[in-house]
Amino acid sequence: MPALNASSQATKRAALFRNGRNQALRIPRAFEFPGKEVMVYREGDRLIIEPIAEPSGLLAVLAGLKPVPETFPDVDAWPIPLDDILL
Repeated sequence: MPALNASSQATKRAALFRNGRNQALRIPRAFEFPGKEVMVYREGDRLIIEPIAEPSGLLAVLAGLKPVPETFPDVDAWPIPLDDILL
């Protein structure tokens, strides 16, 4: 990713403020990140903020499912007895 300098169109001034004991940064709307969390790290005098990729795929879908509130029937208690299968 190319470094941005002060004369670049992609730079904006942002406000710093206190949130309890933490210093916070108000990010301008043009630079909003998707999601609810970001990764923050320091490289020399720069503070780098990167979006965290939202999990995708089957495991992410399954992890987001809520438990089923109903109970499943006992498969061994069917009204009709199961036949033995001879192979």
